[in-house]
Amino acid sequence: MARAFLIVMDSVGCGGAPDARLYGDEGANTLGHIAAHCAAGQADRAGLRSGPLTLPHLARLGLAEACALATGLRPVIAGDPNATQGLYGAASEISKGKDTVSGHWEMAGAPADFTFGYFPNTVPSFPASITEAIIREGGLPGILGDCHASGTSIIESLGEAHLQTGKPIIYTSADSVIQIAAHEERFGLEALYDLCRITRRLVDPLKIGRVIARPFIGKTAQDFTRTGNRKDFAIPPPHNTILDRAADAKRAITSIGKIGDIFTHRNTGREVKANGNQALFDAMLPEIDALPEGGLLFANFVDFDSEFGHRRDVAGYAACLEAFDRRVPELLAKLKADDLVLFTADHGNDPTWTGTDHTRERVPLMGYSPRLPARSLGIRSTYADIGESLADWLGLPAGANGKSWF
Repeated sequence: MARAFLIVMDSVGCGGAPDARLYGDEGANTLGHIAAHCAAGQADRAGLRSGPLTLPHLARLGLAEACALATGLRPVIAGDPNATQGLYGAASEISKGKDTVSGHWEMAGAPADFTFGYFPNTVPSFPASITEAIIREGGLPGILGDCHASGTSIIESLGEAHLQTGKPIIYTSADSVIQIAAHEERFGLEALYDLCRITRRLVDPLKIGRVIARPFIGKTAQDFTRTGNRKDFAIPPPHNTILDRAADAKRAITSIGKIGDIFTHRNTGREVKANGNQALFDAMLPEIDALPEGGLLFANFVDFDSEFGHRRDVAGYAACLEAFDRRVPELLAKLKADDLVLFTADHGNDPTWTGTDHTRERVPLMGYSPRLPARSLGIRSTYADIGESLADWLGLPAGANGKSWF
């Protein structure tokens, strides 16, 4: 019986979203702009990387073709072959948003059929009633932040005040999110998680996509560092997903990275977490071996987004892509004759763009199975086609959204 592996390269968009203008992102192109900067020598960094963007294994699966479908422009990628070995295409999002939650839900077959709530880019950002309730129910001396901010910069600016006062740092962004940063040792990790659970309940009526715990360690602004104990508290998907259908069919499910958090741990099966892309890849490989026939593995690799996209670090993002690409052969070598792997993304986060937020883009599709010939999947009108195609491959019932390409 066939198995399926869905690999999400978080934020690795490829431009061309037809409604990008509505989000202020017309012209954003994560992969295209990174490749252009690399080709121009603008993404060289001593001891890290240099030269053109080098992604031979993803290119062999059709990455450049996917980008060309999305925007009409083929990026300069070193190792780009004349002929692809995989299925390739691009997909547009129909959910109203450009966030991790909406992207993952939609690719799993459950597009958001409502508008997420957002907080204004003002100071304060949060309604007074919400702030007062968080302080009261959390037993807090107050909060710091209450604004739009970059996660790393706000810890640098307010981390020492947090240690002095015990007030957590609570902030938001252009996404539907509340982030709560607190010192992992002084405030306490479980106390931070409990505060996020309280906040999650309080903002449910506002349809806020995620409340994110952002623990950090260190003593001063010079050495504050976020830890790997981030935890996302999301609202549940609005409809059944491929995970629900797989669970109903008694199929094995393995979730790698933050997939469990994104889907509120609903039918996410065996959950495996690790800190960083390389550790996640290390953790995923034995799970591929262990996944029984008919099983589904769903993985998220977050470093592209959290470490480099939001920080607008072009060289770092390029190096992260290249490090991921070098490990792709390890995954492909483990595939059995009837297996299917699909690489995609949930949104964009163009490190050359203005601001520090996600960008509304199409996402690339690169699929491979030992028993499938290479071909174009074209431009898919919704990410939900991903979930429907995987369900079709696994012999699961069809869902209400999307269309299989098989």
